[in-house]
Amino acid sequence: MPQLNQTLIPALSILRSNPFISLRLLTTSPHQSSTFPSLIRSCIAGRALEPGKQLHAQLVVSGFGSDVYMGTKLVDLYCNCNNLMYAHHLFDELPKRNLFLWNVLIRGYAWDGPYEVAIKLFYEMVGSGLVPDNFTFPFVLKACSRMAALEEGREVHREARRLGWGKDVFVGAALIDMYAKCGCVGNAREVFDEVGDRDIVMWNSMLAAYSQNGHPDDTLSLCREMAVAGVRPTVATLVTVISASADIAALPQGREIHGFSWRQGFVVQDKVTTALVDMYAKSGSLRIARSLFEQLQDKRTVAWNAMITGYAMHGHTVEALDLYEQMRRYAQPDHITFVGVLSACRHGRLLDEGWKHFDEMVKYFRIDPTVQHYTCMVDLLGHAGRLDEAYKLITEMKAIPDSGVWGSLLNACKIHGNIELGEMAVEQLSALEPDDSGKYVILSNMYAQAGKWEGVARVRNLMLDNGIKKSIACSWIEVKSKVHGFLSGDNSHPMSDAIYAELERVTALIIEAGYVPNTETVLHDVEDDEKTHMVCSHSERLAIAFGLISTPSGARLLITKNLRICEDCHVAIKFISKVTVREVVVRDVNRYHHFKDGTCSCHDCW
Repeated sequence: MPQLNQTLIPALSILRSNPFISLRLLTTSPHQSSTFPSLIRSCIAGRALEPGKQLHAQLVVSGFGSDVYMGTKLVDLYCNCNNLMYAHHLFDELPKRNLFLWNVLIRGYAWDGPYEVAIKLFYEMVGSGLVPDNFTFPFVLKACSRMAALEEGREVHREARRLGWGKDVFVGAALIDMYAKCGCVGNAREVFDEVGDRDIVMWNSMLAAYSQNGHPDDTLSLCREMAVAGVRPTVATLVTVISASADIAALPQGREIHGFSWRQGFVVQDKVTTALVDMYAKSGSLRIARSLFEQLQDKRTVAWNAMITGYAMHGHTVEALDLYEQMRRYAQPDHITFVGVLSACRHGRLLDEGWKHFDEMVKYFRIDPTVQHYTCMVDLLGHAGRLDEAYKLITEMKAIPDSGVWGSLLNACKIHGNIELGEMAVEQLSALEPDDSGKYVILSNMYAQAGKWEGVARVRNLMLDNGIKKSIACSWIEVKSKVHGFLSGDNSHPMSDAIYAELERVTALIIEAGYVPNTETVLHDVEDDEKTHMVCSHSERLAIAFGLISTPSGARLLITKNLRICEDCHVAIKFISKVTVREVVVRDVNRYHHFKDGTCSCHDCW
């Protein structure tokens, strides 16, 4: 039970112990005495349900059980104590219902559900002749958000506009949240643009809308607009924007926001620092992330998770597992912790260690495995060549296998050349993601590596018949705050001639160092010279060549790719890192690859 307000405890003690006072209360109108209102206010503040019920009983016995003024306060108390059954019953008993009373009950259901009741009450209130205000609309819109009820939300929006509340900041923030939860970011932005006098809540709502719907670039752009408008950020602002930088590994922008946070005096805020830890870790700046982590006053589970996961995704298995052992002494691990721990084992190919932590999670910490945990274990078993065990684990999963689980099995089948099991994995993936081309590309490559060209042709025809197009590989590199994108074989860049000249120079160097192009997966009806040209002009190599001629000697290159890096490019970039004496970091769809001195942090397993 919540802590009682300190003024409530002595008041109730006097009420229970002094019959004279109780008798006087029984014969006095609540409007003539300040005792009842003050006691109920104390109950609301302390969320004290049982004392509130006693006061309610006193009112009923004294004949004031239907008093609208006191009834409204009691409905507010019951809603705050999450006892909506009592609140609604009392609401139905009251002879008159003002707007505040309706708002209180709608708010109660909007907060705690059932959310559809809040929407139903809204329409009942309008039907009774009362006009909603700028408190009513945010409450009912909250219920629409919780249910992702877009059509109901649009109807409430129309009603708000009709009554002149469409440009109110409170209503506007609620509308942005509702549209964001329904995935309608464009509508959310329209609402934002319609409200002229925006407060920080409006800005934060729009930033969150972009962030929650996978628009990190728009989040950062809006943050710049906010700074130009002279609006001072809050902790929530900075956490949202820093998280957006982390999502796209935008280190320059993240550093800029870090500096801004420091100038604005937010460096002492643990939530902001934790977001910075996550951002630097995801961007590969693990030393800075660890330094900030150690500065935290209160290391909560989310901070430990950010650091452990950061180490794991960059292949620092030992550091991730060591930090987990430290965490156990100071914080309670949760399911996200074990995603990081198992990912570390996955990237380090520590099968026995992975099983140990998986069992520990289930048996000691009583955490039910999610598909993310199972994906790590399937990947571990698959890379170890224990494909039958991996498949058996999938069939015994408590959770429903998703594309990540079957994709891990398919990738393992490709590594070990198990075409039969790979075909079965593709069947499952086809049911889950029928329009995704990745599975067919992998299966086609498996057939090609086995010399089964009829299988390659069959997969190609299957994709054509179903209108499935191969995903276009694209890689990006940011130089001097400008992002440059490349496709495979791309010659559209203004510096294309210089890029290909550098690529040719570097390719000659790595061939001299021992690199041999792997053209096994290229279609057999292509000439050998053309095969070599095709694999040597993949998008990530073009991005690297551009980075080599556009950055100072020795500078680290950070490349982002939308698909999994191919085996041949992985070998080639190891050679490139050695002959150019550069660190090259490639963030593909699976993980980060840190290439340095001819080796990769993934140890050739990804």
